[in-house]
Amino acid sequence: MNYKNLFQRIVSLLSAPAKAWDGIKEEGITKDIQSEFVYPLIGLCGLSEFIGSLIGRDLSALMFQVALTRCCALAVALFGGFFLSAYILGKLGTRWLKMTDAYRRMLIFVGYSMVVIFVLNIVSSLFSIVILHWILQIYTIVVVFEGVRRWLEVPERRQVLFTLFATITILVCPMFIEYVFNELTVFLN
Repeated sequence: MNYKNLFQRIVSLLSAPAKAWDGIKEEGITKDIQSEFVYPLIGLCGLSEFIGSLIGRDLSALMFQVALTRCCALAVALFGGFFLSAYILGKLGTRWLKMTDAYRRMLIFVGYSMVVIFVLNIVSSLFSIVILHWILQIYTIVVVFEGVRRWLEVPERRQVLFTLFATITILVCPMFIEYVFNELTVFLN
């Protein structure tokens, strides 16, 4: 795993999404988005959640269990949210946009569009920025819009509607899965 390229891609998606999506388009579908971008970021999110759960607290068995549970909840939410979002948007792309390779294109689209969520989870796990975390998620719409225009090449008349639906899907799917995971954890304990 080349972390230098990973961090360069993160910075380019956050600072200049249009230019970053043009670069992604040049690379094409051949790149393995999961192992080169999504999985390392999910791992970093989980690690920062684990460390953040232990900072300033007693190192007891209970705190260790809580930290592991929170780490797992976040990792499962991001992992499941990634695939659920790609599945939903892939179905929409096949039916509404008449894409032939919709699911594969949506995996790349959703993976890179979740960059804001990944970075905010890493930072907010270590520092208390809860309100700022929710406000900054709105920037996802900018990354998604540029991806819709440049990567998916959605016709102009459908760009806004597809962008709104994709943004809501990308933001809500991980939250839904985390909620279900946490409820099941409480129920099973």
